[in-house]
Amino acid sequence: MQETLLSQALFEDPQLNDRFIEMVEKIHMKDRMMGVQFSIKSREAKDRYIDANMKNVISELSFDIKQYGTEIILRKLLLLSLITVQLAQNIGVDHHAATEELYYFMKKNKDSDTLIHEFINKISKINKGSFHD
Repeated sequence: MQETLLSQALFEDPQLNDRFIEMVEKIHMKDRMMGVQFSIKSREAKDRYIDANMKNVISELSFDIKQYGTEIILRKLLLLSLITVQLAQNIGVDHHAATEELYYFMKKNKDSDTLIHEFINKISKINKGSFHD
């Protein structure tokens, strides 16, 4: 997948990336008075919150697979969309702002990619009858 010029520029300049995220938070949260409690937290606190929220979604999906099978997962497809929607609801922002926050978090925290890939691999093993946490 080819990166956009904005993504490339932000990736290459961490200070610019941080300023861009601050601007997005200002526009989508502070100016709209949405998610104010979240927007005033430190970057580290925001990252911890997003990390915990992502792990919670995967835990819930894991339980659903064990209890109800793969059909429930079909209803909850598009894992990242689910995470961003729940983030938006939980921190009181719009979906776009939550998507930007998750994108920023995942770009900075490669473990989140691993967590998601491991979960997707577990889903693919269901057809072989071997889903385990």
